[in-house]
Amino acid sequence: MPYVFPSGIQVFERGWLSSNNILLVGKDESALIDSGYGTHSAQTLQLVQSALGSRPLDVLLNTHLHSDHCGGNAALQAQYPGVRTWIPPGHAAEVARWDMSALTYEATGQECPRFRYDDLLVPGKSVTIAHQVWEVHPAGGHDPHSVVLFQPENGILVSADALWEEGFGVVFPELEGVDAFDEVSATLDLLESLHPKVVIPGHGRPFTDAAKSLQTARGRLRYFMENPHKHQQYAAKVLLKFKLLDLQTCMLHELLEWGQQTPYLEQMRKEWYPDLSMDALIETLLADLVRSGAAVRQGQYILNGK
Repeated sequence: MPYVFPSGIQVFERGWLSSNNILLVGKDESALIDSGYGTHSAQTLQLVQSALGSRPLDVLLNTHLHSDHCGGNAALQAQYPGVRTWIPPGHAAEVARWDMSALTYEATGQECPRFRYDDLLVPGKSVTIAHQVWEVHPAGGHDPHSVVLFQPENGILVSADALWEEGFGVVFPELEGVDAFDEVSATLDLLESLHPKVVIPGHGRPFTDAAKSLQTARGRLRYFMENPHKHQQYAAKVLLKFKLLDLQTCMLHELLEWGQQTPYLEQMRKEWYPDLSMDALIETLLADLVRSGAAVRQGQYILNGK
């Protein structure tokens, strides 16, 4: 049976383009954890407004600042001008001056409407939101500045992309040549020490067998550590798949142009596929997605798959 969350906690399970959203509602305060991708802002607003009715959204929190977790911030801030936005401290200065390069939006070929922040989610501290106490824990690896949120009273873990039911998110620092697999391992150890009763991942359904998912994640991590080129290949396909999720349908030349303008892909091409042009790399990655059913190709016409 699916886990039944306590009153005042509602999970909006989204698709893979947008992160899941967690709505916390107390007697006189409401909060949303993560806001999805910018393309899906209208749906995010609809979900929040439908749940809150005439009540305002008081607090917006981001586990990390990848575009699929904070892309809806600007729309929520416009709809609810009084909302207070909390972010992890690692990229606060970059958000303040809106440095899209440092925030990796340019590197990943993704978009994120500019937003403001009001306060910081400091690892090692606790925050009381909507009358619920949440511990803030560091969760390096996937993103060096990510945090996870844990409610000890009910054993609820908001794991973002540090732990999914079947693994974890791309370890982006590794794409830049920064050793971060050890950080993933340390984060998995931390999550295990919390003994969560239920995990709300950044993507996918909430799950209760954290031990099984941690075992799966550690196996996946060992595989990537032993085969770093496989992680690079996986990351490249994830970036391409994310673009297809965003566009849904496009012409091949649009993907080729996007590839030429995406620094992470160019960096991976130089390091791991020096004999391929960028166009050839995109064609190779696309062929893999088509074989797996994640994309459909009809001549020069490309469609998002399952």
